[in-house]
Amino acid sequence: MIRDDIKADLTAAMKAGDKPRTATIRLIQSAIKNRDIELRTASATPDDDVLVTEVLQKMIKQRRESIDMYRKGGREELAEAEAAEVSVIEDFLPRQMSEAEAVAAIDAIVAETGAASIKDMGKVMAVLKDRHAGQIDMSKASQMVKARLG
Repeated sequence: MIRDDIKADLTAAMKAGDKPRTATIRLIQSAIKNRDIELRTASATPDDDVLVTEVLQKMIKQRRESIDMYRKGGREELAEAEAAEVSVIEDFLPRQMSEAEAVAAIDAIVAETGAASIKDMGKVMAVLKDRHAGQIDMSKASQMVKARLG
């Protein structure tokens, strides 16, 4: 499980005296804990690895937006700090699909669901999210589905 890998890596980073990595892993654990608290009242909770992957992807998205803002504002040192956090967070994500694999998966789902126009995009995205949630960036997938159906 990804959660166990994070815990083990935190211990290793602390023993190695790697303060930036330790701080980032603690941020990851905090975000996961907050998500767990949010889901206490939920009727259905996702699989643990899916939940952790969603949290990690959200953290990466936030940091990439911050990097863009910092670079536009001329704060390169802050952008580099955020980029370092992104690289630590990405270490815990499962392998992402390549562009070709994503296109093949989308084509298969489009054929399976019989999607013919942009109106069927929601149907395709729902199946894609069910099958490949941790393996593909859903914002990129959305653009790819839109291009495929448009």
